[in-house]
Amino acid sequence: MLLDHVHPKLNQAVTAIGGQYSFMKQGTLSYQGRPILYYVGYALLDTSCCGVGGVSFARVTGFVCDMAYKTNASGALVSRVEPITDKTTQKQIRKVLQDRESVYQVDF
Repeated sequence: MLLDHVHPKLNQAVTAIGGQYSFMKQGTLSYQGRPILYYVGYALLDTSCCGVGGVSFARVTGFVCDMAYKTNASGALVSRVEPITDKTTQKQIRKVLQDRESVYQVDF
């Protein structure tokens, strides 16, 4: 199944219930000859009732099928991606990104 992915703005804080998060970097990674689109970001938990904390993370959008093939009504780039649902593949990509980007959490 192919999905349209709207590229988020980098270095723009998004407010959430417990704090905020931001994507700092967009990157690609080749996995078995196929490009993967991912983002590296941070989350800052500073408005939570349970204390303050933070985490750096990576968000994998999927295998790139058509990079930046259009823009949406807001002018944001849109790419067509294939989500990565296979658990073994996710585990292998997670390890690569943890080593490459020094992040603990990798979401798909």
